[in-house]
Amino acid sequence: MSRVAARLCQERAAADGLGSNRNAIKYLKQDYEVLRWQCLQAGTLFKDEEFPACPSALGYQDLGPYSFRTQGIIWKRPTELCANPQFIVGGATRTDVCQGELGDCWLLAAIASLTLNPDVLYRVVPKAQSFQKDYAGIFHFQFWQYGEWVDVVVDDRLPTKNGKLLFVHSEEGNEFWSALLEKAYAKLNGSYEALTGGSTIEGFEDFTGGISESYELRRAPSNLYQIIQKALRAGSLLGCSIDVTTAAEIEAITSLKLVKGHAYSVTGAEEVYYRGRPEKLVRLRNPWGEVEWTGAWSDNAPEWNYVDPKQKQALDKQVDDGEFWMAFSDFQRQFTRLEICNLTPDTLTSNEVNKWDLTLFNGQWRRGSTAGGCRNYQATYWTNPQFKIQLDEPDDDHEGSLNEPCCTILVGLMQKNRRRQKKMGEALLSIGYSLYQLASNTDIHANRAFFARNQPAAQSDPYVNLREVSRRMKLPRGEYLIVPSTFEPYKNGDFCLRVFAEKQAKTQMIGDVVTAKPYEPYVDNKDIDEEFKTLFQKLSGEDCEVTAIELQTILNRVLAKRKDIKSDGFSINTCREMISLLDINGTGTLGLVEFKTLWMKIQKYLEIYKQVDSDYSGTIDSHEMRNALREAGFTLNDQVQQSIVTRYACSKLTIDFDGFVACMIRLETLFKMFHLLDKDKSGVIQLSLAEWLCCTLV
Repeated sequence: MSRVAARLCQERAAADGLGSNRNAIKYLKQDYEVLRWQCLQAGTLFKDEEFPACPSALGYQDLGPYSFRTQGIIWKRPTELCANPQFIVGGATRTDVCQGELGDCWLLAAIASLTLNPDVLYRVVPKAQSFQKDYAGIFHFQFWQYGEWVDVVVDDRLPTKNGKLLFVHSEEGNEFWSALLEKAYAKLNGSYEALTGGSTIEGFEDFTGGISESYELRRAPSNLYQIIQKALRAGSLLGCSIDVTTAAEIEAITSLKLVKGHAYSVTGAEEVYYRGRPEKLVRLRNPWGEVEWTGAWSDNAPEWNYVDPKQKQALDKQVDDGEFWMAFSDFQRQFTRLEICNLTPDTLTSNEVNKWDLTLFNGQWRRGSTAGGCRNYQATYWTNPQFKIQLDEPDDDHEGSLNEPCCTILVGLMQKNRRRQKKMGEALLSIGYSLYQLASNTDIHANRAFFARNQPAAQSDPYVNLREVSRRMKLPRGEYLIVPSTFEPYKNGDFCLRVFAEKQAKTQMIGDVVTAKPYEPYVDNKDIDEEFKTLFQKLSGEDCEVTAIELQTILNRVLAKRKDIKSDGFSINTCREMISLLDINGTGTLGLVEFKTLWMKIQKYLEIYKQVDSDYSGTIDSHEMRNALREAGFTLNDQVQQSIVTRYACSKLTIDFDGFVACMIRLETLFKMFHLLDKDKSGVIQLSLAEWLCCTLV
C-alpha cells in the first residue's frame, strides 16, 4: 500500500516539473544549501550519515569489510592531504581524470568526454563550490536517473592508502572535483564496488540524459567518420573499446600499447594532408593517463614530419598524458566498438543543432501480470506493457519513395536500478523490444490473437543483458505499437522507454484508461420464482435477512459440491463486502431481491471464470486475469492489474474462484463508491481524512 502511494506522489511531483534539470530531486531528501548553511552556522564540517566513511561505502565483496584490498584504508579530507586543495584548477580538463584501484574505466572515459562540453559538464558539476569560500566539507553533483535529474550531496572524506587517493584522482595533486564526483556516483549506486565493470554509454547517459548508439567497427556504416565528426560538433559524447574473449585478456596491453577490455574516450576527429593526400585521424584518450598507442600517428611518430608544421603544432602535443592520435583506418582495425551518446533537447543549449523530439515512458514488468517475456512465450507475451507512437511527419532528408516517405526514430529501452541491486545478487535482465504496425487507430491493449497474426515491423537487436538497448530505425508513416519485454516471462523489473524522433511524434501508453461496466442484473420481487423464494426463506430464517455469517455458510456449501472449480471457501470479509455492495437499506444484511441480485452476479462470474480457465484446471492463471476482467466489464491499466495480482494470486500465480469473486466484488464497490462521490463527473474527487477512512474501511 505504501509503495503504491509513494509512486503516485512521485508521478504527481514529476507532472509539476520536479526532476527536471532546473528543479532536480534532492537525493535521500538531502538539501545541499540547507546542510551547508547548518554546518557553517555550527562551525563544523559535514559528515554524511547517508553514505558514511566506513567499509560499507567501499563495497560488499571484493571491497567488502573483510577483503585484503580494503585493509589499511583511511578516509581523509583534501585539507588533510595537501596544503592548498582546490575543487577545479584551471578549468575541468580530460587530464583531471586518472584511474585508481577501481575497475571503473568506463565511468572515467565518460567523465573525460564530459569535460569537452562545458555546458554539459557544469550541469553535472555545479559551479561555486570551493575549499576556500564558505567551505563546510560538503559538495554536490547532479545525475540523470531514468528520466529524472537528482542532486546528490557528499562529504569530502575520501578513501586513501599511504596518504594517496585510492580511486580516481587528478594529475594535479591538489585538485579534487573528479574524486568527489566519483564518490557522489558511488553513493547513488550504493557503493564504490557497485561501479566495477560497465559500459561508457551508462556514464554518458547518467551525465546528460542522452540516448546512446553502439557501432561494431568491423560492420560500421560507410559514413562513420562523418557521423563521428558530426557527433563531436554537436557536443555528443563518444567512447570506444576493444572486446575481450577471455578473462585473462581484460586490461591486457597489446604490442602497440592499446589496453583490451578498457574504455577509451574519442575526443577529436581531424583530416590532415599527409604526403599530398588527405588522411583521416581520430584522437583518443586512455583514462589511465599514461599507456598510449605507439603505432602510426602516435606521439613522435614519423608521420607527423610530413604534415604542415602549423597543423602539426596544433594537433600533436607529444605529452605522455594518455591522449593520442591514430589513423581512422587503424582505429577501425584495432578497436571493436564505438558508442555515441546523443544529447536531449533539454541538454542541448545551442540553437544551431537539430534537436530530437523526446517522449519518455516509465513502466514495470511484474511477475504474473505484466512480465510476459519475449515472443517465444505466446501465452503471456501479449500481457507486456504496450505503447503507441504515431509518425506523421517524414524527415526533411527522408529516404524512400514520394509515396512512402520515411521517419527516423531512435528507441531506447533501459532497465532501472540493477547496478544498485548487485549486492543483493540481482543481475541485469536480458531485454529487448518489438514494433508492430497498426492498421487502425486503437487505444485498446492488443490481445494474444493480434500477435499471432502480426510480425514485427522492426525490433531491437537480439535480447541482451545490458542496462539499455537502443536502435535507430527508419519507418514509413503510420501508427506503431512498441512492446518492451524481458527475454523470459515472470521476471520483475522496472524500465523506462524513450522514443527520440527527428520530427514531432504523438505517443501514448496503451491501456491507460480505467473504466467499468460490470454486469448489473435487474431484479424485481414479482419476477423471482416461488422455488427461489422458498429456498431463501429456509436459508435466511425468521427475519428473512441474510447476515454475513449466513451468506458465508450458504456460498461455501454450494462451492463444496462443485468439482470443476477450486476454492478455499469465501472468507467472512468477502461476504461482508458482498453485503456492503448490495445493501441498499444499510441494514448490514441482504433481503430477497438483494440476495437474488448477488446470486445472479456470482453465476455470471462463474461463467466467466470457467470460460477463461482454458486448461480446465479449476483455477485461472494470473495472466488470464486480463481476459477475465475484460469479460466482466472492467478496463484497467497495468498498475491496477499488478495490484490485483499482488493481492489475489497465490505464490504459484493462480487465482481460485473465491479470490476471483472477491476481486470482482471489490472492484465493483470501489467504482460504485467513486462515481457516487464524483458528483460533477470530472474524474477527480476530494475527500477529507475522515471521509477517506470511511471509504477505505467499507
